[in-house]
Amino acid sequence: VSPDEEGICSGKYFTEAGLVGLLEQAAASFSMAGMYEAVNEVYKVLIPIHEANRDAKKLSTIHGKLQEAFSKIVHQDGKRMFGTYFRVGFYGTKFGDLDEQEFVYKEPAITKLAEISHRLEGFYGERFGEDVLEVIKDSNPVDKCKLDPNKAYIQITYVEPYFDTYEMKDRITYFDKNYNLRRFMYCTPFTLDGRAHGELHEQFKRKTILTTSHAFPYIKTRINVIHKEEIILTPIEVAIEDMQKKTQELAFATHQDPADPKMLQMVLQGSVGTTVNQGPLEVAQVFLCEIPNDPKLFRHHNKLRLCFKDFTKR
Repeated sequence: VSPDEEGICSGKYFTEAGLVGLLEQAAASFSMAGMYEAVNEVYKVLIPIHEANRDAKKLSTIHGKLQEAFSKIVHQDGKRMFGTYFRVGFYGTKFGDLDEQEFVYKEPAITKLAEISHRLEGFYGERFGEDVLEVIKDSNPVDKCKLDPNKAYIQITYVEPYFDTYEMKDRITYFDKNYNLRRFMYCTPFTLDGRAHGELHEQFKRKTILTTSHAFPYIKTRINVIHKEEIILTPIEVAIEDMQKKTQELAFATHQDPADPKMLQMVLQGSVGTTVNQGPLEVAQVFLCEIPNDPKLFRHHNKLRLCFKDFTKR
């Protein structure tokens, strides 16, 4: 149903043949995109129609395509690339309604930040003038008071899909983690004195979680951000996250099938190499040498100890 120019809604109806045709096109599109699990969902709708019509020929074709789709899931799972995501913020009155609006862009797989930056810079530079457009290079919160009112600003940040812990119970496969995505996250390191990076004991991290109005994949390649949430991690919490990440990397490298000695060598070198700055050894020396004076840090201190226990087991 879609409203016409006068705002009156008019229905659009499909014959059975028309609906079947649309669903077959959808299944073909999902197959071309490598989203074979979605192909199965489309055929779940089509199969009962062909069964009711006793159309054995169509059913034979569908089951053949389903076998092909599931076979590809088995052999290509983890090798498929579904897309890369970026947050793009627009700042400046020259953008009109877009001013202070943020979007998540879905780009082809393995798109580099420089590629989308160059493309958007070219597009809006041509529109407003190259001397008017400016790309904000960092991911820090933008202070509009410090911006030139005669210029148009774009801020581009790489983001990753974000899931709560409870969601991970249902998002098991590679496809699950790349389908029906509405929340994205990016991290910004900072110190209290304004520098981006500092010593371990002064390194904070800001996690920004964005929620879009619709879920990817979508009919559009950009969706506006409707909610933003910020989480500040203290230095010891940053260290806990880093140790958990290293432990996961070790677990993955040691359980890979077939085994990959080169990957294992790289992970081990990054874990125990004495030449690595701010590695596990330094984390332990900074945060675990003494019991913290602040009782609020006891829980984090104990959690970091448990992280090291798990790390040494791996």
